Amino acid sequence: MEFQISQIGTLLKKIYKIYSNSLLEKLQDLGFTDLRISFLEVLNFVSNHDGVSIKDIGAGCGLKKQTMTSHLNELVKRGYLRREKGKTDRREQNIFLTIYGQQFRIALNQSIEELDIHYKHLVGEVELERLLSILGRTHTKLS
Repeated sequence: MEFQISQIGTLLKKIYKIYSNSLLEKLQDLGFTDLRISFLEVLNFVSNHDGVSIKDIGAGCGLKKQTMTSHLNELVKRGYLRREKGKTDRREQNIFLTIYGQQFRIALNQSIEELDIHYKHLVGEVELERLLSILGRTHTKLS
């Protein structure tokens, strides 16, 4: 098989789609039925950086401001997130998980842990760690 760089992007996209759909399905089984795949990355980021600025969420998720604003509005409306004015800069808004969002974080972590176990059984722990290392180094060199 001849190597083509486009294969990497295609395979990563397919794997990401399978992973995201599996994660969404697990969360729906736990009662979080009002989510879309596009919300998961934002919620995961805020779950790991509670009180973060909108700008930092956009940068961390690689989303444009318009998409970011739309996602945040929906997640606030659905009760996962809340906004607070910045303590030092009142024009800035920081994003926090609501109580419902904190319940979601527990379900998210549980679902991710289950998927991690599944992938370790599927591929092997050593291979999965090697893959993560390679992808991490590749991302660092490309950035």
